[in-house]
Amino acid sequence: MKNVLVIYYSQSGQLESIARNIAKPLLDSGNINVLFHEIQIEKPFPFPWNNEAFFGAFPESFLQIPTRLKPIKEEIMNTKFDLILLNYQVWYLTPSIPVNSFLKSQEAKILLNNTPIITITGSRNMWVMAQEKVKVLLKQNNASLKGNIALVDRVGNLISVITIVEWMFSGLKKKYLGIFPLPGVSDKDINESTKFGEIILSGLEENSLDNLQSKLVAIDAVRISSYLVTVDRTANKIFAKWSNFIINKEESRKSWLKVFKVYLLLAIWLISPIVYILHLLTYPFKIQKIRKELEYYKGVN
Repeated sequence: MKNVLVIYYSQSGQLESIARNIAKPLLDSGNINVLFHEIQIEKPFPFPWNNEAFFGAFPESFLQIPTRLKPIKEEIMNTKFDLILLNYQVWYLTPSIPVNSFLKSQEAKILLNNTPIITITGSRNMWVMAQEKVKVLLKQNNASLKGNIALVDRVGNLISVITIVEWMFSGLKKKYLGIFPLPGVSDKDINESTKFGEIILSGLEENSLDNLQSKLVAIDAVRISSYLVTVDRTANKIFAKWSNFIINKEESRKSWLKVFKVYLLLAIWLISPIVYILHLLTYPFKIQKIRKELEYYKGVN
């Protein structure tokens, strides 16, 4: 009997649905002992979000400053796992504060040490740089990354901004104004994510996880846009400056967060379309470099 731990932090319930659907074939097999751990923090973030909390989480999110977590059950801490499925959200191009806090905890050092890991994201669309940050934390915990699954909102970039923000601030997953598509990862993609669990189960039963990622990619586990990679990378440089500036402004923090909010809206609605046009114009001259980058981000190295 092999032991698998499924770790997740979910506010709306979307990521928990993804986590449980991917784990379903393992549960149904009868040969795998599957345990679930929902990361819980001592001071929970609100859901639905309010304006102050949403933008107030930016500096600590991006700078990966951990917060205090509630203890993990002894049953989990006393079990040696053959595989861990780490499900996480992306906040401000970075693993969410609860997941980042877990990865920087003493419990993570014990659980992840010398353990195969599969990372699973449920995000709007930009997850590549967040995954690079997770890779660093996994390495620090002596974990072995064997696979990555990235489920995203498949609608256009600017449309998803509207629908996701409405969802986060209302708490209701619905068609905004009755005309926009549903926000988040589609129900179809969530329901069909059991196919990834089947591949994972096969790898566990065959004691072969080293070639897992190529099998996952073959069934559409990772979709990457070269344009979004460019935006993600550029925004990380800008966010680094903003977050380091705001974190040191204790007395005027709220005021500067309001300025950051205005900047963020301008960047999304004015700058990102310009970046897209420039990306299209320069794409033919960088096609070989882009292909190499995309192959790298599809992998786990």
